[in-house]
Amino acid sequence: MADKQFLKGAITGVVCASLVLGGGYVGLQKAGRAGSSVLSDVAVTQKISYLENIIDQNYLDEADENSLKEGLYTGLLYGLGDPYSRYYTEEEYEEETRDTEGSYSGIGVSITQNTEGGILVVECYEGGPADVAGVKKNDVITAVDGTDVTDMTPSQVSKMIREKEDGTSVLTVYHQEQDEPEEITVTISDVELPTVSYEMLEDSIGYLKITEFTMVTPQQFADAYKDLQAKGMEKLIVDLRDNPGGVLSSVCDVLRQILPEGLIVYTEDKYGEKQEMKCDGDTPIDIPFAVLVNENSASASEIFAGAVKDYGIGTIVGTTTYGKGIVQSLQKLSDGSAVKLTTARYYTPKGNNIHKVGITPDVEVKLDASLLNKSEITHEEDNQLQTAIQAVSR
Repeated sequence: MADKQFLKGAITGVVCASLVLGGGYVGLQKAGRAGSSVLSDVAVTQKISYLENIIDQNYLDEADENSLKEGLYTGLLYGLGDPYSRYYTEEEYEEETRDTEGSYSGIGVSITQNTEGGILVVECYEGGPADVAGVKKNDVITAVDGTDVTDMTPSQVSKMIREKEDGTSVLTVYHQEQDEPEEITVTISDVELPTVSYEMLEDSIGYLKITEFTMVTPQQFADAYKDLQAKGMEKLIVDLRDNPGGVLSSVCDVLRQILPEGLIVYTEDKYGEKQEMKCDGDTPIDIPFAVLVNENSASASEIFAGAVKDYGIGTIVGTTTYGKGIVQSLQKLSDGSAVKLTTARYYTPKGNNIHKVGITPDVEVKLDASLLNKSEITHEEDNQLQTAIQAVSR
């Protein structure tokens, strides 16, 4: 089960593909390079002790010691003033890695808190266990195995289902416009979250949308690209609108399927050390090609658009992208918690860093104002898509 945090947006960013798994609390400090001395300051430890005494003497309820500790760790990272760096508890880290990997053990739904109580099914992935069992989008779950979940958080419900020992859960579900609930038995299994969708449009135009770059995206892209080719695709549009980014290695593996030989992107850390990601150019795209972007296309999406633009192999259509040209590294600590830190800047093949600047489209077109508040837009209504169709049809 995926407990999606819809406000993550570009905070997801570009994350280094290989997680740095620390055996202790060494952190990212390099040998021979001094770290911060904030917590070795006697005045700081004295102040923390004084605050603990104030809490102990005056706080109305019983303070949880573990929560206070987690708050200290969270606050230390918060003090960086960087929205992309943060501390994760063990539970939060497990959730983050599930999102990054794009596959997990669950029932194949995305859920959030329902405003009127219970858990709202935001998405039910086609072919997943929940979909097969009869769960539908916009259903409301009120109980799991007879336990009322109307006051629980999505994370708590997800954990309850995932940790069932017999591998099944009975969900009490209210379908839209039905007064009586239905009890649905769902089997927990390995689920791969879809990040790629595609279809053939008129005039032999392949349309392929990538919602996020996770570890499963390259293979999903390869399968979709191959199928579109088999169906006679002569032109291609890749839609990266509202794609917040994802895993650095993932977007590079996708680009290796369409770029000519050369540099895809390179990163540079605070010490000037560079890491280059390259493409052997075995399968460069050789058909008219366009990439759709908007102001919510960030990080890995911008690496994709930046490479396409620098090599001149396609037309970038839409509005200027978000402008996130920095990379985060995720490090697990020995107690199961983790830290994510901004550790490098990335540069497009021509050496451009687009942080706080974004990528300007070759053809700039805003989504029509009348479409901004619509939950679903047809291809015919989508003026940005229609502009991309014109770009590949010239």
